[in-house]
Amino acid sequence: MKIILAEKAGFCFGVKRAIETAFKAASKGRGYCLGPLIHNPQEVDRLRREGVETVESLDVLSTGDAVIIRSHGVPPSVLARARDKGLTIIDLTCPFVGKAQRHAALLREEGYQVVVVGEKKHPEVHSILGHAGPDALVVETPEAVAGTQFQQRIGVVAQTTQAYSNFSGVVLKLLELSKELKIFNTICTSTAERQESTQTLAGKVDVMIVVGGRNSANTTRLVSLCREEGKQTYHIETADEIQSDWVKDAGTVGITAGASTPDWIIDDVLRRLQAENTGQ
Repeated sequence: MKIILAEKAGFCFGVKRAIETAFKAASKGRGYCLGPLIHNPQEVDRLRREGVETVESLDVLSTGDAVIIRSHGVPPSVLARARDKGLTIIDLTCPFVGKAQRHAALLREEGYQVVVVGEKKHPEVHSILGHAGPDALVVETPEAVAGTQFQQRIGVVAQTTQAYSNFSGVVLKLLELSKELKIFNTICTSTAERQESTQTLAGKVDVMIVVGGRNSANTTRLVSLCREEGKQTYHIETADEIQSDWVKDAGTVGITAGASTPDWIIDDVLRRLQAENTGQ
């Protein structure tokens, strides 16, 4: 059995920066992250053991506490409240998410109704909406456009982990409805690279294993891409989930990982598959 790791897999720049900064902050004293720093339970647990606790509300924090703003970002109102409470703010918003937030704010200032192409319940989308104004809408798929009322001047941004095909499909539908359409493609470079690398690899192997948090939007999108290639695909968080019968008849097995999957988990998966290959 041949085992191939996707050319682009694992931590992206924004996540790597966030993790490294959070660990440095933990070395200086206890800190609190407003929501999980990244969508990877194992890495979040490792941070907790080092002194970074996840909290779901600023209400539990007191003046002087250090609060980490996770890579998904937050609405401006949350930052304002953190400042009002006298918290020490460590802002680890991904630069690409920050770019989407700024474009949404610019579109709002220019009088456009902002449309965010993304998942309505995703924290990154909530953070972008906070910059987009009260008339902003979230559209998840091209099919959803038909059932939604829009203004005549529409400005569009994307959740950074969106598939380009979904984003462009929504934009094409909006073109049919709007008098004026202004578009910022805010899909991050790392996301696009991982999706392309994964799809290319899936086309060459018998089985795909996708490693990453089940609550990770970009990881689940990689799973979908592999299945669209018609390949048997397994989504796992850790190497312990691998079952021998998944790969026993495979000539080639591909591995890819979401942008919030740390190298140590990917390495564990590689070692486990290599052990399966040698019958150990």
